[in-house]
This record gives sequence, structure tokens and C-alpha cells, in this order.
Amino acid sequence: MNLSLAAIADRLIEKAGGFQRFLVAIAGPPGAGKSTLADALQAELTRRGETSAVLPMDGFHMDNGILEERGLLKRKGAPETFDVRTFIDIVSAVRRADEEVLVPVFDRAREIAIASARAITPDTRFILAEGNYLLLDEAPWSRLAGLFDLTIFVGPPYAVLEERLRQRWVHYGLDVAGIEWKLYGNDLPNGKRILDNSRPADIAIEIFETA
Repeated sequence: MNLSLAAIADRLIEKAGGFQRFLVAIAGPPGAGKSTLADALQAELTRRGETSAVLPMDGFHMDNGILEERGLLKRKGAPETFDVRTFIDIVSAVRRADEEVLVPVFDRAREIAIASARAITPDTRFILAEGNYLLLDEAPWSRLAGLFDLTIFVGPPYAVLEERLRQRWVHYGLDVAGIEWKLYGNDLPNGKRILDNSRPADIAIEIFETA
């Protein structure tokens, strides 16, 4: 199913009703278009007079030093390389909407997560959490089940993911060997794991395009 941005926003606003806080999970494999959808949806909600904030899962990457100690640095981005407990704690705190919550932000240029880099205020109505593993039906990620009011899964065909991810790593200046490892040693295996082991979403989208 492919819904327009307006139709997705309609669905969110209708389901949110009179809720003070409404949490949305936007999940899917790497390269699917989750962050594009989250940013576009935030802009559309703003256009309609709603308040919203995007909460990316990327801010919860483990530090490179810890990953190196555990032999996981090359697998950065896999489910095992995130601080899931803290992410669950933050989502739970945001859900209560009773105080300001400081959240981390991932600096892709330096490949590090910066703690307490952004504030989510209690009067922000829609929280758009986005990340690969928000619907993954494996512990400890499965503890997120029930924390979201609406879930969206973006899952393009394999060939589309492969090309998008290849272009991503070309953009970041990796050489051919580096790109091949990123694709077939990490990103695409992670993507298959997500496609095979995620809980069903309220809204399933094959491809999201802004145009």
C-alpha cells in the first residue's frame, strides 16, 4: 500500500483525537525512507497547526569504544549495537508528557551520539519516533510493543534498498570495498532481519517518496 503524505497525516490526526500526546513509530530497513517520511510528516503536521517532534533511534548508538571492545564496530547499526534500555526509558518518559525530556542526537559526521542534545517539551503533541528496529519482534526490542499509539512500516523491495544504500555510501565517500562490506556485510543482512522479524504495522508502505 502506498498512501499520500496527506492521507497519513489524516490518519494520525483522526486517531489522536483529543490526546495530549500521541506516539508514532516509523520503522523499516535501512535505506527505506523512514527519516524522509518522519521529516515530511512533521512538516505536514506543522502546516496543519499541530506540534510535533522527530525522535530518531540513531541517537542511541553505543559509543564506538564499547563497540570495538565487543567486536561489534564493523556491525554498527545492527540491533545489538544500540542502547535499547535507554531508548525504552526515553520513549516511556516522552509518552507520559508530564515534563521536558532531553534526548540524544546522532552526529553522523563524527559517528557519535551526543547526549541531552535536544529537548522535547510536554506541549508537543505528536512524537514521530523513527528507526530500523522499532517493530522488531526480538528481545529487548520487543519491549517497545505497546508504547506506540500508531505504527508505520516502510519496506521497499530488496532491489530498491540495495540501490539506495549503495548511493548512500557513495555519498559518504567510501571506496568500492568499503561499500561492498557496508551493503552485504551489514546493511542488507540487517534489512532482511527487519523484514522477516518485525511485528505487523497499522500502516504498511512499500515506498515513500516526497514527490
